[in-house]
Amino acid sequence: MTRTFANRMPTRDGIARILVVDDHPIMRQGYYQLISQQSDLEMCGEAADVQEALRQVEATHPDLVIIDISLKDSNGIELMKQLRARDTGLKMLVVSMHDESLFAERALHAGASGYINKEETTDKLIDAVRHVLAGKIFLSPAMTERMLSRAAGNTEDLEQSPLACLSDRELEVFELIGKGLTTRKIASKLHLSSKTVDTYRQNIKTKLNLSNATELTLHAAQWALRDT
Repeated sequence: MTRTFANRMPTRDGIARILVVDDHPIMRQGYYQLISQQSDLEMCGEAADVQEALRQVEATHPDLVIIDISLKDSNGIELMKQLRARDTGLKMLVVSMHDESLFAERALHAGASGYINKEETTDKLIDAVRHVLAGKIFLSPAMTERMLSRAAGNTEDLEQSPLACLSDRELEVFELIGKGLTTRKIASKLHLSSKTVDTYRQNIKTKLNLSNATELTLHAAQWALRDT
């Protein structure tokens, strides 16, 4: 039976509780300083990886979870899928350096209500937090236009990344290949078998029309450099 989180605690005096999931301590400290300046927000916890995030959500009952895409033991997409499976009402906002055009829709499908780049101003971040807390979707104007155009069937002028054809897990493996991890290390990090990772590698090569492992590694490394 699927375990569910306990009911979230009532918001205290109109103050929304924010949990931050980011694997960089400096970023978590920055969030704390920013959020603590807001009279209607408070940071109730922090985590650097998926397991700690799950424990913190269950312990602190946040109103909103801010999640980065890249985490120590997995990634934010997989975390959001687990959180949504346990609590469909939990609000989530992705704040990441990753390409919005490639990851924003994936994040929304995984359960997020917004996506914002870390390079945006602090005012824009707080605006995104309040939008999501109010039950609204927050995306950049460019991403909103892109999704509306696709919904209207107008895809002729939409440039799409070749990586858009990869599944969430394939994209995660591709990113780790780009960071120089071996099959064994990827398997350990993602709690998968080496055989499963090899299957993902083969699928990625086929979808991206890459001839061999060397081409895959080079392609992944070049993308990782551009996306960091």
